[in-house]
Amino acid sequence: MSEGCNHKCESCSKNCSDRTKESLLASLHEGSRVKKVIGVVSGKGGVGKSMVTSQLAVLANRKGLSTAILDADITGPSIPRAFGLKETAIGTSEGLYPVKTKEGISVMSLNLMVKNETDPVVWRGPIIGNMVKQFWSEVFWGDVDYMFIDMPPGTGDVALTVFQSIPVDGIIIVVSPQELVGMIAEKAVNMAEMMDIPILGIVENMSYLACPDCGKRINVFGESKVDTIAEKHGIDLVAKLPIDPALAGICDNGKMEEFEGEWLKPMLEEL
Repeated sequence: MSEGCNHKCESCSKNCSDRTKESLLASLHEGSRVKKVIGVVSGKGGVGKSMVTSQLAVLANRKGLSTAILDADITGPSIPRAFGLKETAIGTSEGLYPVKTKEGISVMSLNLMVKNETDPVVWRGPIIGNMVKQFWSEVFWGDVDYMFIDMPPGTGDVALTVFQSIPVDGIIIVVSPQELVGMIAEKAVNMAEMMDIPILGIVENMSYLACPDCGKRINVFGESKVDTIAEKHGIDLVAKLPIDPALAGICDNGKMEEFEGEWLKPMLEEL
């Protein structure tokens, strides 16, 4: 503890041993109230994290819950495309306003602030982290029952920023069946445990392909590893999503709110 410490960590630049985790939390926009924050994470890219985030948000919205998505994947944002959003986020003296989907889901993403969605984001880690905090603190979210944060892959700067700066109630980890992905996914599990963030469930995307003729499940990417990972870490909620060309087409065409499927409904009921 520094000499003359007044115990007000939020206004102190010293990095002493008594600095609390709570002191790092960024303030939510004063005109907003968020009841529950769920992070959707993965140990690596390409496993369908944004797909899972979108499905959970749609299912929550269908239940009549006020739902929002904070797209924290600054360098690879895909949420606006999944919902067919082309508007630009508007800012006033009150702050930034999220863009609403057709069914009323509030979305904030960097791709809603740039001229072209394919423009690259060539920023260093601290700038990206600050942008994520701004999405939490400077966006006029209003009253939200469930906010889903679409995290970037990995366990680097942005994941650390989210876990330290935003009061995350728990995370859902997305994996795919490959052995390598399972190993990397455990890094995300271990990071959450290190940061004392509850792991609410684990989703295995691309788990199987259902034969269109006989309905038999084909393990395209090998045998599932998700149950082994879940058992090892005491995770009770597990969901397995199939490879579904129709679902991929809906997402690519910006019609995510039209998807059909109950795979994640049991998980949402327990959040």
